[in-house]
This record gives sequence, C-alpha cells and structure tokens, in this order.
Amino acid sequence: MSKSTIKKVKKSLPDRLAEVRGDRSQRQFAMDLGVFQQNINRYERGSTPHPDFLITLALTEGISVDWLLLGKGKKKLSGAVGARSKRGR
Repeated sequence: MSKSTIKKVKKSLPDRLAEVRGDRSQRQFAMDLGVFQQNINRYERGSTPHPDFLITLALTEGISVDWLLLGKGKKKLSGAVGARSKRGR
C-alpha cells in the first residue's frame, strides 16, 4: 500500500468521527464516551486517536472498526446495539 493511500485514508477519519457524533455537541459526545471534549476536538481536527478511544467509540456506538479506520464495510456492526441506541437516540 502506498504512503499516499495511507495518508488519504487517515485524512478521512475525522469526517467519519464527525459522522458518528452526528448532531450532538462535542461536549455531549465526549460525555457519552467518557472522554474529554478536547480529545474529540483534536481528533476531529486530524490528530490520530488513541486506540483506547477507538475501541470505546466502536463498542459504545456499535460502529465497525474497519469502517471507522478505513472507511470500508458497513458502518454499524450487524446485530450490535451500542449505548446510544439503548438510550433511544
């Protein structure tokens, strides 16, 4: 895989994070995930997310890690019910 391909995939990660956040504020999203709002802001601006954050996001929101990191496959895990769904959002 070329460096340009990796760079392109990495550059689209903030867009997918914002898509998962939806209409929630960064503050609310951070509270839902149990992280600092500043981290959400940095990640949506292009900083590389910590692996613990990515795991928490995937499990809490029922999101596929493949979709989140690579933009491939289905966004939602089949049969998964994230915390957001449980709260009726």
